[in-house]
This record gives sequence, C-alpha cells and structure tokens, in this order.
Amino acid sequence: MTVKKQLGMRVRYLRQRKGMSIEDLALECNINRNYLSDLERGTRNPSIDIISRISVGLNVSLEELFKGIQVIY
Repeated sequence: MTVKKQLGMRVRYLRQRKGMSIEDLALECNINRNYLSDLERGTRNPSIDIISRISVGLNVSLEELFKGIQVIY
C-alpha cells in the first residue's frame, strides 16, 4: 500500500475517532473539503504545509499522525 493511501487512512481514522466530519476538519484546517476527501482516499499528494495543518486540526503531533505508516521500496 502506498504512503499516500496509508496517510489518508490514518487521517480518516483520527478524524473519525475525534467525532469530526470531513467538513469539520476541512474548516479547522482551512482546506477544501473535496481536497481533504481526496487525501483520505489516497489520491492526493499533500504538501508539508497541508500535513502540518491537518496535524494541528486533529490536535495530534506529526509523530502521531504518521504512526504505523510503512514505507515500502
């Protein structure tokens, strides 16, 4: 599984665990809802800025955001 797909799944998991909708998180992060939806499906390649905003919006560290993500060569 790609890193993008794993990150998207992780964002979705953390968002749902906090009881947030996609719209809630998108507003919190100042990110377009459709972009966030695409990111969760693993079809976007987010910038460091977007990743940082998501981390803040979810109130988790970058370490926690990337927890369990495996890089496969």
